[in-house]
Amino acid sequence: MKMHDVVLIDDDLEVLEAYCQTLELEGMTVAAHASVEEGLFGLGSDSASIIVSDVRMPNHDGFDLVSMTKQIDVDIPVILISGHGDVPMALQAMRAGAWDLIEKPADPVHLVESVRRAREHRRVVLENRRLRLASLPDGWETRVIGHAPTMVAMRNTLARIAGAKTDVLITGETGTGKEVAARAIHDFGSHANGRFVAVNCGAIPEAMLESELFGHEPGAFTGARERRIGKIEYAHGGTLFLDEIESMPLAAQVRLLRVLQERTIERLGSNKELPVDMRVISATKHNLHKLAAEGKFREDLAYRLDIARIEIPPLRDRRGDVALLFHHFLDLAAKRQGWVAPKVDPGRLSELAARSWPGNVRELRNVAERFVLGLEEDLADGTGAHVPADRTDTLEAQLDRHERLVILDALSAHDGKIGATADALGISRKTLYLKMRKFDIAARMDSAAE
Repeated sequence: MKMHDVVLIDDDLEVLEAYCQTLELEGMTVAAHASVEEGLFGLGSDSASIIVSDVRMPNHDGFDLVSMTKQIDVDIPVILISGHGDVPMALQAMRAGAWDLIEKPADPVHLVESVRRAREHRRVVLENRRLRLASLPDGWETRVIGHAPTMVAMRNTLARIAGAKTDVLITGETGTGKEVAARAIHDFGSHANGRFVAVNCGAIPEAMLESELFGHEPGAFTGARERRIGKIEYAHGGTLFLDEIESMPLAAQVRLLRVLQERTIERLGSNKELPVDMRVISATKHNLHKLAAEGKFREDLAYRLDIARIEIPPLRDRRGDVALLFHHFLDLAAKRQGWVAPKVDPGRLSELAARSWPGNVRELRNVAERFVLGLEEDLADGTGAHVPADRTDTLEAQLDRHERLVILDALSAHDGKIGATADALGISRKTLYLKMRKFDIAARMDSAAE
């Protein structure tokens, strides 16, 4: 599968074919689709493609298309083709950010010229992004990576919070990058000259947690032979990062609340109060207020922590950033090995975007590491066949995998054209569509109408 210049969407196959031929005669590569869902599938924030679509489509209209595209990347141009009765709707989409509006029947000259301008605009946008990232060896965009609107908004919020003197609560699923965000707040914030002290509250035995956090004096408890500086005191002048804060025992929560309110600390076994100047960043994958209602977390501490909250979206909600992140992790992994980062076929990137990513960005990073080492077979073997580790290797599974690879090879050999592929395989279009749906590859192939 190759990257295309234009993603063309129209449920009228004759019109789809006509537009496709017009653009291909001008030397452009076209991915033709009959629905918005198929057209947008696998489209990422680093894609050079632009979109040309009819306004009235099954399940979605032009306004929906513009909105859905902006969830992937606000800078992907969308050209709408509108019938006379669709003009008001198309104008609404234009106001929402569509690139151009062409009335039916589309004039070929106008269509080609609009597409060319949109492609050039997209090229400039992507080039500017690359140059900006290259010129910023250490900035917000290189720390909190992504062009999805949710990530752009989150970066802006992080930058604003970093300069303020306030504690922060970061929420998000496992692997979304909560500590990455916390370190960025520290490095670009008012406590950057101090230490970043990370404490995983769920990894320290309950009996040792208070000593770890608050420190102790000699003789404070059995085995305490000398003074120990706790993590909170050690973070003086810097940032204290409390990961998995929901795991902190209730007794320690009481003492932490006092530290947050008074900005003083007492070591275990001491009555002397020591002032501490630090920013506290907490992280959790749970709703602290819900835990408080269940008696599993102190309600007063939950409200004290939840002053400036940052919610990190899961990777499945910003699939358009998968390719960008994957290339970033490839580069990092390759540099660690002293190697050149391997190239990845665009088809494999679409496969990655289709995964559910329960482990989020951390899981994607691990996949990139394995790919650099030649251990990620789903990407390295060029088949695009993703077989879950828990799937048994039955005869039926082996036959399904083989049939899927035959269909993928045929589609690739015929540039995704359904009719030509079906003829080559000796089956009907309907049978091919059913098999593609069975093997979850229908939306991933670029099926130009014939």
